[in-house]
Amino acid sequence: MLLNRPQQLNALSGELMEELVATLQKLDEDEAVRCIVLGGNERAFAAGADIAELAAGTPVSLYQGRRLEGWDAIRKVRTPVVAAVSGFCLGGGCELAMACDLIVARSEEARDLGLVARVVAQEAWLDAAKRVAREIAAKSPVSVRLAKEAIDEAFETPLSAGIELERRSFYLARASEDADEGLSAFVEKRKPEFRGR
Repeated sequence: MLLNRPQQLNALSGELMEELVATLQKLDEDEAVRCIVLGGNERAFAAGADIAELAAGTPVSLYQGRRLEGWDAIRKVRTPVVAAVSGFCLGGGCELAMACDLIVARSEEARDLGLVARVVAQEAWLDAAKRVAREIAAKSPVSVRLAKEAIDEAFETPLSAGIELERRSFYLARASEDADEGLSAFVEKRKPEFRGR
């Protein structure tokens, strides 16, 4: 899924945010979708908020537009999201990338700051993100979603609560049909066929 406002460097207008949230939610509901790649273009992932739109708004109109609630909806997407970043990734654009589960980018400085999981050559930014997404999609959807949930929760809870969540997630994952399939495939030395159950 690619942001498509190239003239505005993919600035995050209200309309773009609404479409983004709606598309992510639709993909999240589709059981066939096991990982989502979110990108911009070679010149810009997203240059931040649409400044012209913000300048035209008032504090009350911005509040009434509930624009910031879109960020909560993005964080609630259960399907893993890989940000494919090339070019400008500023302000709200950086926040959007950080709302994804991992970032593949062509900027080594961002990796050194802990923002990026994988740095790739300039021309490979989208292909590399798709490759990572395919790796994730090949795993058990049950386990991947439980792991994503546990990682997200770990930042909001004390260690003891995080350990308890990890244990519950393990037991739930082990109770899945995918766990049986994974174990059988390992013993039989074959590729597993996960069904998300």
